[in-house]
Amino acid sequence: MPHNAPTPDHARSAWSALEPIHILVYFAPERRERYSAIGLDGAAMAYFASRSAAMGAVGPGTVAAAFYNFNPEVIRTVIPQAWAHASPETVLQARHDIADQALRRILGEDAIGSRQLKEAAELARTAALSAADLGHGRPLFAGHAGLEWPAEPHMVLWHAATLLREFRGDGHIAALVDAGVAPLDALVTHAATGAFKISFLLKSRGWSREQWDAGVRGAVERGLVTVDAEGVPSLTDAGRTLRSDLETRTDVLSAEPYAAIGRDGCERLAELTAPFVATLNAEGILPGTRDRR
Repeated sequence: MPHNAPTPDHARSAWSALEPIHILVYFAPERRERYSAIGLDGAAMAYFASRSAAMGAVGPGTVAAAFYNFNPEVIRTVIPQAWAHASPETVLQARHDIADQALRRILGEDAIGSRQLKEAAELARTAALSAADLGHGRPLFAGHAGLEWPAEPHMVLWHAATLLREFRGDGHIAALVDAGVAPLDALVTHAATGAFKISFLLKSRGWSREQWDAGVRGAVERGLVTVDAEGVPSLTDAGRTLRSDLETRTDVLSAEPYAAIGRDGCERLAELTAPFVATLNAEGILPGTRDRR
């Protein structure tokens, strides 16, 4: 391996550094008024339409397949109805506006116009452009990769973060399918790592408590998790091995685009984005990890 070639660990670090910049668009308060103005009422309709719009006016089956661990029944309540309220192009413009407004408000104009942000944007763009040649088998990524690039550096950074995030996400779904991990199994074992609140996952993914409890029982029967007195799952040794193997495989499947910036570029990208991410986290709107019940 060439000295500057990134490892899968470098790819994970670069993705992790960019992830808060991408996911801001799903939690920024600006989203409510902007989506409501185009007829997307309710968090579910706005989320599923805004994230899938890059693929066009697709049906609920396509959205469920691409999103994987979300309840298909919930998706069917808002897709394709969303397209009767707003075209995919209108939704994508609203999503762009939300990211633009939120980043400007939270980071401030000094950071938006800084040399550091411009350098981070160019590094992220270089990796994302490399990924654009690797879209086979990655439908959600390919949809976003077909969009025009924004002009302003902070939006270049956001768009690149989005592309690299969806590239990784499509690869993760491939790893789940290959390992025979069904959507609810994936969610239960992810929750058992302690990465997210169970209440957040139930609300955001649309599963009922009864469906969740059935999923937990199935994971217990397969030896992947144990539960405490309050029903909170934790991974067994077998579950930890499964999750570790899945994440390792995802890292490998996600690494190729980062060869365009090398190991040094990955490390520099993480360094450059760290203060911006700290500011975003301090806003307190991104999902936390406490209170797993």
